[in-house]
Amino acid sequence: MKGAKAELASAEKRYQALIEKRNELNELARMIREERDLLNEKKRELMEEMKRYKELRDKTVSEMKKHKEMRNKLQQEAKRLIEERRKNKKLIIKSLPLRVEELRADIQMLEYRQETTPMSKEEEDRIIEEIKKKREEYERLKKELEKQKEVEIKLSDAEKAIDELFKRAEKEHQMVLQLYKKSQEYHDMYMKMVREVATIIGEAKKKHEEYVEVKRQADEVHRKAMEMRAKIITIRKEIRAKKEEARRVIEEINVKAKKALFDEKRFEELTDEAIEELKKGKKISIGL
Repeated sequence: MKGAKAELASAEKRYQALIEKRNELNELARMIREERDLLNEKKRELMEEMKRYKELRDKTVSEMKKHKEMRNKLQQEAKRLIEERRKNKKLIIKSLPLRVEELRADIQMLEYRQETTPMSKEEEDRIIEEIKKKREEYERLKKELEKQKEVEIKLSDAEKAIDELFKRAEKEHQMVLQLYKKSQEYHDMYMKMVREVATIIGEAKKKHEEYVEVKRQADEVHRKAMEMRAKIITIRKEIRAKKEEARRVIEEINVKAKKALFDEKRFEELTDEAIEELKKGKKISIGL
């Protein structure tokens, strides 16, 4: 019995130690789980922020593309006008105005000579023919000069248009540069968020693995505690059974002892009666 009680005390002590160890591990697992959950919450917040920066970056890039397209369109139009101006410049004859003036002066001089100078009919016919040719050339060159003036006006307008196009293209280009810089800032922040999220995911994964391991240890200790509890119940049942057996034996002994005591008293009484009968000379019989 003493051995069973000592075994029970040892088992109960071991059981309490296991329960305490299990509770400690469960508390540690709870703390690790909270740390993991905080990391996951931080990850969700960062992913929302990351999404916001991505949207800002994409929106800025889209706006930048529009300005870039406009810049390129303006530059292409300016280049087209430059090419057109180059071709038109080839049509310009710098000496044409002077040639027209020279022809007009020649015609005036020939007409004046014809009108004021005496000459033969052959000489006059020659001058008239020369005046006719010069006048035809004059009229032709005058028309060309008018066309050239129109071309010069176009060239002047083209020059202004080219300057205006390049100014507008430059403004668009500055917008492209500003938006590109802003998009890069958003992209840098986005990539920073990506790296932070990746780091937190790694930390959260480690915390989860740590939580799973500690929880596994807690469950293992709990299993051992339950085994020890079952052992304690078994020992207690055995002790209780032994106590019941001992009590039953003691009760049997007590019954027998009482019976024996009763029989002894009865025997003494009968003995005394028998002695009295003998004294009286009677026969005796002792019955228990």
